[in-house]
Amino acid sequence: MINRQFTGIISPLVTPLHDRDLLDEDGLCRLIEHVIGGSVNGIFILGTTGEAPSLGYRLRRELIDRVCGLVSGRVPVLVGITDTAFVESVSLARHAANAGAAAVVLSAPFYFPAGQTELTGYVRNIVEQLPLPLMLYNMPGLTKVWFEPETLRNLADIERVVGIKDSSGDLEYFARLMNLRELRPDWSILMGPEAFLPDAMRLGGDGAVAGGANVFPTLFVECYCAALAGDAARVAALSQTINEFQRIYEIGKYASRFIKATKCALSLLGLCDDFMAEPFHRFHPPERERVRVVLETVKPGVPRDGFSTCPDKTGKIQS
Repeated sequence: MINRQFTGIISPLVTPLHDRDLLDEDGLCRLIEHVIGGSVNGIFILGTTGEAPSLGYRLRRELIDRVCGLVSGRVPVLVGITDTAFVESVSLARHAANAGAAAVVLSAPFYFPAGQTELTGYVRNIVEQLPLPLMLYNMPGLTKVWFEPETLRNLADIERVVGIKDSSGDLEYFARLMNLRELRPDWSILMGPEAFLPDAMRLGGDGAVAGGANVFPTLFVECYCAALAGDAARVAALSQTINEFQRIYEIGKYASRFIKATKCALSLLGLCDDFMAEPFHRFHPPERERVRVVLETVKPGVPRDGFSTCPDKTGKIQS
């Protein structure tokens, strides 16, 4: 048996906020219980869905502490450490280790696009200073740089690199990642775009880091399990529901719509505030209603204002 550290459905957690530097702590607690209750296999914080580049360093550390404390070892917590400054990534990784995280996640540094030789050297240099296993994160749409397959082959001799999450949306590239198993059969290879979960499993992937698992974790977990069991009919039925859910990402006109839609859905379900880190803003009422209509098709009974039925710390319903 080959032991891969991260498999299944990992929820890339949104960062619930009340203001630009203020966590929605109650919402964070509800959200964590929601995704763990939906049987996700891990939680990834400070990624794209978590608006990490827009959060201050103090808040990032507070989030790490709060999440690791609330999760309390029930599932692995992965922490994004991508930054433009090498030393800040290392510092955040050390904080994550002290808080009890299981691994850190690193994409190519953004703003200055690195060449593949530079990227290889960067990973080799940083991994020596990381106290936790490292998952690489291919996000070329935002970083402007790919982890080319040959670069990954050159990095495969680093024992502490344990896999890669691919958010390119390129299934041909994802298929090429499977060839890395010749060198590292233990690598976890995870899909980013959640609608491609069945395709990723068919190609030999280990699951997905699915943003929709914030909202409907059980839906994605069941699809993963059906794919693992080879139940094609069940996968097809669940994929249809996942595709219906994907319509929330068509609302809005900016790239931020993916995060806005996810936070809006969570707000409608009464899980957390939908405040967005600047420069973004939450959906306005017309877009919010469109999200509610989509959710209604997936899960009937979604209230028009989720916070009207949101339990407080005592379990009572807020007015």
